[in-house]
Amino acid sequence: MENAFLVAGAALLQGIGFLAVAPLLRGLIKKMKAALQTRQGPPLLQVYYDIGKLLRKESVRSETATWVYVAGPRLYFAAALAATALVPVLIAAAPLETAGGVLGLVGILALGRFGLATAALDTGSPFGGMGGSREMTIAALAEPALMLGLFTAALAAGSLNLGAVVRNLLERGAFFHPSAIFALAGLFLVVIAETGRIPVDNPATHLELTMIHEAMVLEYAGPDLALVEWASAVKELLYVTLLIDLFVPLGMATTIAAAPILVALAAWTAKVFLYAIVMTLVESTNAKLRLFRVPELVAVALGLGFLALAIRFL
Repeated sequence: MENAFLVAGAALLQGIGFLAVAPLLRGLIKKMKAALQTRQGPPLLQVYYDIGKLLRKESVRSETATWVYVAGPRLYFAAALAATALVPVLIAAAPLETAGGVLGLVGILALGRFGLATAALDTGSPFGGMGGSREMTIAALAEPALMLGLFTAALAAGSLNLGAVVRNLLERGAFFHPSAIFALAGLFLVVIAETGRIPVDNPATHLELTMIHEAMVLEYAGPDLALVEWASAVKELLYVTLLIDLFVPLGMATTIAAAPILVALAAWTAKVFLYAIVMTLVESTNAKLRLFRVPELVAVALGLGFLALAIRFL
């Protein structure tokens, strides 16, 4: 019973940490993009201000909306929050690593996407249906690519448990395998697609005909929209942490002590900051692809995943 309380407390603490830090990553990327374009840009904490403003507003819902519309953002938020308990962050173990592993992580994230896409159809809005259709089309390629990248790392560790994968990498030390290059490239493309970044989508656009993720949430306002935006930020930080776990876990703590955890926190922060720099450069040096070219880019990620898995068997 005591162990169960410790696991629940660790999962809760990790979830709160993701909720607190995730908006900062988005604000940092916006700030660096503005600096690269010689603009002042929004304040670093602007995403927090936006979420707080939305939470204070009243929800405005269509008269034709049912409980599906109301449940969509809540399911999306709950799925993103639950997924944080399956991924190691500072310690080479996840709070609920024995509850699902790789398959559980992908399934929970897919459940959240399904809930939001279904809710987008509920009001009968043409833009909601269009956004939901586009989102699921991209997900049909992005999810298999994500699983192939995860399976490549899991195959080397001999386990689908993400904690076991990280511990195996730390035990082996610095070790290079050609499959890691293809897996990293494929998963990075998946992160771009899943988080709606340029060149797949433009999170700052309000042009309905080019929207993908934003078209799904066009009907939402107030606290409902705040949950969606907050969950999207959590998902992005979750994917970044997943990349760190699978490819650069150096610095993670293997024991629960103050000094190793502080070192792990500093290492994790530096890696997330490096991701923010890379994403800023990618978004600033690329244009958004035409909608019909997006599946081709995601298909490249799928091909890289197949190649990485094949090379791992060699």
